[in-house]
Amino acid sequence: MNENKNVLICIGTRPEAIKMAPVYFEFLKSGYNTKLCVTAQHRDLLDQVLHFFKMTPDFDLDLMTPNQTLNMLSSRILEGIDNIFIEQKIDLVLVHGDTTTSSVIALAAFNRKIKVAHVEAGLRTYNKQSPFPEEMNRQLTGRLADFHFAPGETANQNLKKEGVLVNNILVTGNTVIDALKITSTILDEGFNNTIIQNLNEKIDFNKKIVLVTGHRRENFGEGFESICNALVEISKDSDVELVFPVHLNPNVQEVVYKRLSNLPNVHLIAPLDYPTFIWIMKKSHLIISDSGGVQEEAPTFGVPVLVTRTVTERQEGITAGCSFLVGTNKIVIVTKAKEILSKSKDYNKTINPYGDGNASKKIVDFFKSRTW
Repeated sequence: MNENKNVLICIGTRPEAIKMAPVYFEFLKSGYNTKLCVTAQHRDLLDQVLHFFKMTPDFDLDLMTPNQTLNMLSSRILEGIDNIFIEQKIDLVLVHGDTTTSSVIALAAFNRKIKVAHVEAGLRTYNKQSPFPEEMNRQLTGRLADFHFAPGETANQNLKKEGVLVNNILVTGNTVIDALKITSTILDEGFNNTIIQNLNEKIDFNKKIVLVTGHRRENFGEGFESICNALVEISKDSDVELVFPVHLNPNVQEVVYKRLSNLPNVHLIAPLDYPTFIWIMKKSHLIISDSGGVQEEAPTFGVPVLVTRTVTERQEGITAGCSFLVGTNKIVIVTKAKEILSKSKDYNKTINPYGDGNASKKIVDFFKSRTW
């Protein structure tokens, strides 16, 4: 019977840890023999989330090294996870989304004839270069997976078109909303830290807060230059405060600090831990970002997102009017930002199209209801 099955949940980056935390806790409650493996594809950012959610890995491959290529990382993940598969009896591996960790572990599990479940399955742009390498990671994982947990109907239809059997797909909503519910409750109960205290001292929250993030490889170079030029223009509004947690990648930092470091109402800060980021998201009037996770989270708080990409695999937010695809065009970004900033903060209150906060339970119930 399923009760004695051994389940391994694998994560490598901060977004994976956030979105898989509620899945992990739901499996722990389920009675399955559940263990957690981290590759530490991103070390510090991953550890922040593990600490916040009080998650202790059973296996830590600790693979992050400076300036490693995707191929170097992939080979090290493949070797590291295979050693675990050799030493442990694993019946089911759960991976998430579109990272190198997910696709390589899915391949390793397939090679060992271990069942693979893909959480946040079916997102597609069908453009190999955008986002890079995430689009091909998610497609590869999708081909290797046995069970597919789609965050929405568009993803569900993508999987069906690709020939995935209907019985192996479940539309769950996105687990990030589950994580957001947990985190929002903690924040409402008075969560505080030194970063929040410092931000309260530095930023005038009586003004309209524009939260900015950026990290996509396809925007490196001219794309980030254009985005920064748009931010310069937006910052000319004296009733606006821009908060930009700057990604650690040198391709981002060099451009951002060169163009924005001397503007009085632009706050360039270190990357934020997860709860602090959610805290400031809740206080924002507008978000400008190329992040997939932000597109999913922001609608919960009624905060519109300008998506600085040419395509998005998260079309539900565009359709619902929660997000707006603006690319890296300065004029388009500035025009849409000014339009939104001219309205009250609560104008965009809508039901979050990405989930109801019960995705993790639906995933566990899926496995409880069938033999696998």
